[in-house]
Amino acid sequence: MPGVPLGVLDLVPIPSGATAARALRDTIDLARQTERFGYARYWFAEHHLNPGVAGSSPAVVLALTAAATSTIRIGSGAVLLGHRTALSTVEEFGLIDALHPGRLDLGLGRSGARPSGRTAPPPPAATPVTEGRAPNGLKIPPRFSFEHLIGTPRFRLQQQLLHQPGARPQDYGEQVDDVLAFLRGDYRAADGTEAHAVPGEGADLEVWILGSSGGESADVAGRNGLRFAANYHVSPATVLEAAEGYRAAFEPSDHLDKPYLSVSADVVVAEDDETARELATGYGPWVRSIRTAEGAIPFPTPDEARARTRTWTEEDHALVADRVDTQFVGSPAKVADRLEQLQQATGADELVITTITHDHADRVRSYRLLAEEWGRR
Repeated sequence: MPGVPLGVLDLVPIPSGATAARALRDTIDLARQTERFGYARYWFAEHHLNPGVAGSSPAVVLALTAAATSTIRIGSGAVLLGHRTALSTVEEFGLIDALHPGRLDLGLGRSGARPSGRTAPPPPAATPVTEGRAPNGLKIPPRFSFEHLIGTPRFRLQQQLLHQPGARPQDYGEQVDDVLAFLRGDYRAADGTEAHAVPGEGADLEVWILGSSGGESADVAGRNGLRFAANYHVSPATVLEAAEGYRAAFEPSDHLDKPYLSVSADVVVAEDDETARELATGYGPWVRSIRTAEGAIPFPTPDEARARTRTWTEEDHALVADRVDTQFVGSPAKVADRLEQLQQATGADELVITTITHDHADRVRSYRLLAEEWGRR
């Protein structure tokens, strides 16, 4: 679609039989390739204690990638503020910006953050969804609840390991305010004491807020007049709510005079539908490993994936249905059609593509075929 850029979201996945070092080398190669294909951005997610994901530190990986590319914007999708301070975040990105000025996106997420004392305004009435479809036909599955994960030993251990003993994460909205103040150079403590982030102050960063619903993240993005990225690939049930909540909360700022929205999608493209479906076979078992608190497994080959799903119960299939049903898999034309549908339903200004296959060459080809098809529209 003319005027709708495509970006990349990379988790630095580790394929079965490979290593983190291999995954990192493949990521740097993919960044170079997608820059050549014409993608606008390359973002890194933050995940911890996952055997199949090497992207534990967006700042470190994007520093490596910045040195290997020259024009594509690079950034975090997202830094999880619940695991760090505003100052450390601005300093990290300020360091990278010092050598690669004007190319960095600082995407902020709230996972692990302390619940806010404020109550965000309720999102506006959502676009009507009838029989699991938006008015233009976009698949909107039933809402998935993550409550079962919160009490698991693995989740509790992750929270324990990511925080200093006895520490409580700062309120998310306050942290974002502090990040912006450090970047502007006007941070003041409650007693009036000044603090200046060096490097970081004055860095030419594009600040984004990432969120999965029309709640606090959408509200924080809107009231600060920041760019917002909604996660269809993580929470497809709430993407319309997230987009509408952000727009309802938006106030013009020095950053933007009107809302600016990006929406993510999970995609696998091949020359034909059958080949694409084969490449995407591992997606269901991979999602299940996350949603059972096992931690993302190394991404399986199609044969390994079939061996896993052979003994699945109805509950196993239900656990991943919303993600599998909303993954865009097929030929370039078929996937591009579905991306157009997603853009039209959400009014997105940009789309962010995340693609995982077992073989690196298939992943590169998927991004290439999609870029070629998108460029013809």
